[in-house]
Amino acid sequence: MLERDPAPSPVGAPADRRASTLVIIAFGLVYVVWGSTYLAIRVGIESFPPLLLAGSRHLLTGLILYPILRWKTGVRPTPAHWRSSFITGLLLLGVGNGGVCLAERTVPSGITALLVATVSLWMVLVDWLRPEGTRPGARVIAGLLLGFGGLALLVGPKNLGGSGRVDPWGVGVLVIASLAWASGSVYSKHSGGLSGSPMMGAAMQCLSGGVCLWIAGILSGEVGAVHLSAVSTRSWAALAYLIVFGSMVGFTAYIYILKESTATRVATYAFVNPVVALFLGWLLIGESINLRTVIAAAVILTAVLLVITAPHAAPKRQERRAIEPAEA
Repeated sequence: MLERDPAPSPVGAPADRRASTLVIIAFGLVYVVWGSTYLAIRVGIESFPPLLLAGSRHLLTGLILYPILRWKTGVRPTPAHWRSSFITGLLLLGVGNGGVCLAERTVPSGITALLVATVSLWMVLVDWLRPEGTRPGARVIAGLLLGFGGLALLVGPKNLGGSGRVDPWGVGVLVIASLAWASGSVYSKHSGGLSGSPMMGAAMQCLSGGVCLWIAGILSGEVGAVHLSAVSTRSWAALAYLIVFGSMVGFTAYIYILKESTATRVATYAFVNPVVALFLGWLLIGESINLRTVIAAAVILTAVLLVITAPHAAPKRQERRAIEPAEA
């Protein structure tokens, strides 16, 4: 009687396990690194003006990545690519990330990350209001109402939810920044004019956003306020961290999980980043976490969870691009 040969090992199984491990590592980087960038911004603006901090971060990232990617990929961006990258870079990095840096002068880094999580809510509204937009379902509308209720709690009267009211001016800047980020994300998804290479597109957006931020810094008089001799070592370290880890490592990891995972799973970074930022702000620079913050965080993050896990129609093939990163 012939013995049956043992079943062969699945071809490519080690590669699959390796890919799964890389996905887990990439998710960990996006969760922790991007959550930590809010703290790095807070430390950076101790010595750098906020617009120039953001502008230097993105401009240097673009200047480093763009020539490398041009050489490595052979992609030659067209004027249409540059036009779309400029609009997206202006909205995402110029107004979005620039607004975050401005707001962190008066809003703690952890609460800033919490408010930036509302980008998921704004994206639903922007996508609904655009031409041929998608109407949100009942669950998403409930999430929107809940999320903006948590936002109102943070800036409400001092006797509402205990002490710890957040500076309304800073919150207003963050609302504008989050709305700009959502608008840039929706535009990027539907414009069809971005470079075929995601990393090349990111480098072009960094160049565009960095130039816009530097122009804004010059016009607002920030350049005259910079005294390099007075910049602290920790602020220089924060800028280096934002360039290397926030933009290069974090964004590369984000691009990888966009390719290897689902949009719903990728969107969980908007849920995790605020928790990381709140913890690091409390642990490393003594930012307070009071009852109002805890309640508002629970409300906003529950709302974000409702929105990103709600059923939605399958996107058209040409529009199948997951959400843009809410990079800090």
